[in-house]
Amino acid sequence: MKIVFMGTPSYATTILDALCHEDDMEVVLLVTQQDKPVGRKQILTPPHTKAWVLENGLHVEIYQPKTLRTTEAHEKIASLKPDFIVVAAYGQILPKAILDIAPCINLHASLLPKYRGASPIQSSLLDNDIYTGVTSMLMEEGLDTGAMLGFSYLKTNDDNASILFEKLAQIAAKLTLKTLKNFHQLSPIQQIDANASHCKKIKKEDGLVSFEMQSAQEIDTKFKALTPWPGLFLDSGLKLLDMQLMSLTQKGVKGTICALHKEGVEISCKEGVLMLKSVQPFSKSPMNALDYIRGKRLSVGDILV
Repeated sequence: MKIVFMGTPSYATTILDALCHEDDMEVVLLVTQQDKPVGRKQILTPPHTKAWVLENGLHVEIYQPKTLRTTEAHEKIASLKPDFIVVAAYGQILPKAILDIAPCINLHASLLPKYRGASPIQSSLLDNDIYTGVTSMLMEEGLDTGAMLGFSYLKTNDDNASILFEKLAQIAAKLTLKTLKNFHQLSPIQQIDANASHCKKIKKEDGLVSFEMQSAQEIDTKFKALTPWPGLFLDSGLKLLDMQLMSLTQKGVKGTICALHKEGVEISCKEGVLMLKSVQPFSKSPMNALDYIRGKRLSVGDILV
């Protein structure tokens, strides 16, 4: 079967990898986002899927349109006469003209209709869900509203976003193959809109935290959900790179250093205590939290800002 694949980050690459290694499937086109400048030096960097295809020397054509809402994009994809269009974290809503070319199957990283939208994995962690998963669905013009074809689920097991992204990518790859191979025997299930929830796109400012205003558990939950991006940081610009939840209930003066250890620095929060292990001052390199405190000549009882 001929497949046009649309995807951008590493989550999509794992699924693309599985498709490329199936003898009865041929990925005839990768559609992905345009290269973007990254880092302080703004180095033009390709999407993860594109980089993977090039690094592995695969004979897969790569197409990076700014938008799919053009005659050129429609003609490009339609001319290949794909049996399926598979979409995973592509980053654009597909217009009806593209949806009408072939069955469009999306691998959404939530158990729909929960967490429709751009940040299902982070939202699941922020809500402290015990279970999460992946849904394969037929795409329509709405945002993640199409009929569902299959599910795979797993326990979150106190994972952070990076680990959960990888786990979900692996089960999404297996679900993709299962869905495609059994497509004509599947009975799509319509979503119940009344049970739906939506999640917004994660922004840089979502990583701002305050020891005085938030509990240790709230900050620890945000750390798991928002690492590596956008990461957590204080008003001062200090980035919190590694931490450990020490107590949910211990009381202390909010925002103050309550203990120093070889492993890190304990900070009292609105409720509970966190231990910071590594931090990164604004415009400087990452460093051990204890070295940072000593460099600032701070000690137990002082406020960390």
